[in-house]
Amino acid sequence: QVQLVESGGGLVQPGGSLRLSCAASGSIFIIYVMGWYRQAPGKQRELVASITSGGSRNYADFVNGRFTISRDNAKNTVYLQMNSLKPEDTAVYYCNALIQTHAVAGEADYWGQGTQVAVSS
Repeated sequence: QVQLVESGGGLVQPGGSLRLSCAASGSIFIIYVMGWYRQAPGKQRELVASITSGGSRNYADFVNGRFTISRDNAKNTVYLQMNSLKPEDTAVYYCNALIQTHAVAGEADYWGQGTQVAVSS
């Protein structure tokens, strides 16, 4: 009913940049919040950044000004621009969205399939 499709992951050297994209599609009435989480091997999934429909942003402390989240409401798409990447940023990055659909009352969490980001020299 709702799909989140991510793109933009890959291998980059330390200090490099990547831009992740996530497009939501399906029977969407409204998307309240869109965000990015990540999960490194052997670690719990953690929030990277989120953005509301009104544009309010929230970042994890480890971002420290290196990443920027943005959103195109007309395209139901969220972006994560990642600069100054470090080896410890290596993880699978997952798109998340809190969505109300036309079919079901109330909002629900949806997840993308994940995209691998590897930072290594």
